[in-house]
Amino acid sequence: MPHALSQSLSIVIPAPADPAALEETLLSVLENRPHDCQVVVAVGFPYDDPWNVSAEGVSFVQAPRGDLAVCATVGIAATTGSVVHVLAAGWQATPGWTDGVLPLFDAAGTGAVVPLAVAKADRERVVSAGMRYRRGGRRVALARPGRGMAVGAEAEGRVGARPPLGVVVGPRLEAGFWRGDVLRDVRGGVSTVCGARLADADLAVELAARGLVTVVAEGARVVAGVEPAREGAFRAGLHGERLFWRSIGGRSLLPALLLHGVEVVRHAVVTAPLGTLPMLAGRLLAALQVGSYLPRYRRLVSLVAEGSPGAGAAERVLEAGDRGGVPEVAGEGRDLEQGGTIRIDAGHDAVSRPRHRVAPAAPLRKSA
Repeated sequence: MPHALSQSLSIVIPAPADPAALEETLLSVLENRPHDCQVVVAVGFPYDDPWNVSAEGVSFVQAPRGDLAVCATVGIAATTGSVVHVLAAGWQATPGWTDGVLPLFDAAGTGAVVPLAVAKADRERVVSAGMRYRRGGRRVALARPGRGMAVGAEAEGRVGARPPLGVVVGPRLEAGFWRGDVLRDVRGGVSTVCGARLADADLAVELAARGLVTVVAEGARVVAGVEPAREGAFRAGLHGERLFWRSIGGRSLLPALLLHGVEVVRHAVVTAPLGTLPMLAGRLLAALQVGSYLPRYRRLVSLVAEGSPGAGAAERVLEAGDRGGVPEVAGEGRDLEQGGTIRIDAGHDAVSRPRHRVAPAAPLRKSA
């Protein structure tokens, strides 16, 4: 008899524009659907459910526009599960991809779980392991677990600093698991002011300010979709600058500003020659909107103050992250295929990883 799970799961499929990508993702979810989970599809375009999957217990909600962050926010608002999994249209579920994820949320400090994304053509090759956001304002999509993470069960007891004092690590918006009550409590939902590409970093900063940790579950595998198109230089500068000012609450301001200056110079170099001036114009416009960031600043300061970690541990991780190094961790360098989990911040009591039966999904059928 399967072990009773203490967490409930809601799966959100945000579909901004592409019906074919939506149906590809929806089919993979229904084929591998866990028992008793809620499935919510948030569409940003007209969709009349031609395959009648609503009869299979799938709920459809209409988003006001075709934007990944907007669709995710609308879908999350319709969920009821204690754990919310976002899997964007174009990304695919695999057999048993949620097995072992829900028990990780039994630890009160776990705020998010990152699944590993594999290539569609080679499902043994990991191409995405979440994202990292640095204090200077740079968000990087990771192809392997990021700095500051401890590898394997033997590293569960490591004491580290809670972000946003150091490097922030979290799931990509396209594929991640979050604690449902916290995600639904985020004011305004997934932010759109930083654009869809940076919305996950903005969300990760808020969860980290709450003192919550991120776990990378290597046993949770999804198939990666097509990478989003790059933004133009002006919008990249605008959104990057907005993210920086929205993330400085609870940090030491002077080091953050110095590192941000380095990031602006780096961005100017990589966008040269034609994109440098539009990028700088976008950043200048965002900097002039400083008054709009004050509510977010006060919120982060309040959240960090409620659960601030020990200063000594904070500075060790902060220094290691900013100089590009990795804090010493037990089991570091362990191969991803050997099992276990990867996590940042202070460890918690180990939890069992029971598996539950996956109910076979009925095949999609054409509606009359």
